[in-house]
Amino acid sequence: MCSLATNLLFPSKMKPAFTEKQSTSSLFVTTNNRSKMKNRSAVPVARLFGPAIFEASKLKVSFLGVDEKKHPSKLPRTYTLTHSDITAKLTLAISQSINNSQLQGWANRLFRDEVVAEWKKVKGKMSLHVHCHISGGHFLLDLIAKLRYYIFCKELPVVLKAFVHGDGNLLNSYPELQESPVWVYFHSNIPEYNKVECWGPLWEATQHNHDGNRTRKKCETLPELACPDECKCCFPSVSTIPWSHRHYQHGRGDENENFVGG
Repeated sequence: MCSLATNLLFPSKMKPAFTEKQSTSSLFVTTNNRSKMKNRSAVPVARLFGPAIFEASKLKVSFLGVDEKKHPSKLPRTYTLTHSDITAKLTLAISQSINNSQLQGWANRLFRDEVVAEWKKVKGKMSLHVHCHISGGHFLLDLIAKLRYYIFCKELPVVLKAFVHGDGNLLNSYPELQESPVWVYFHSNIPEYNKVECWGPLWEATQHNHDGNRTRKKCETLPELACPDECKCCFPSVSTIPWSHRHYQHGRGDENENFVGG
């Protein structure tokens, strides 16, 4: 996904492992070798600004320690989605926590283009919380934070469709989950891109067509916090995604101390 943005920073001579012959991703336009060489400058534009399309045939789904139809208000349910630039295939793990084995390897640590998400019940209401890493960790991501934010926004409807398709049995058993709001957390060391956005109900979020000038309203509030004490209206009691939640520190002052798993 966002490995494209990193690749654009380097001349081809510095990227022997990612030659034009080898590089294929969901953002690539398929062309023959001759046209690639002739229109090299046009390829990145097509990859960045072409339509984002979900292809079910390119999705591999694995269920790890979860029941396909167990409601996420009773058993933690987390999505870990990665993709391969070489095969253009998506890999989705549905488990009780982040599938860390899926995030190993130097490429994943360099590009940080994974998307992770978890179902949460807060004050009795279900919602899907999606996390994307924009920048921080190394300077390359900081240099292209704006571009990464654009790409994530453009590709997220495809990611959400992958969640819906891969976890189809759950959503068919509990169609009301399609009405659950989707909260998207963009994690960045740059305040401009360290934000939370509400994308509306799940069924609507999968239909967004982002072109950089999004009509989606910016969130005026942050997602509601879970109860600080043990209760029956919130689940899970501890977040399954151990990423930093600095959004609460800036948006709610000391209230972030009550944010479980933050």
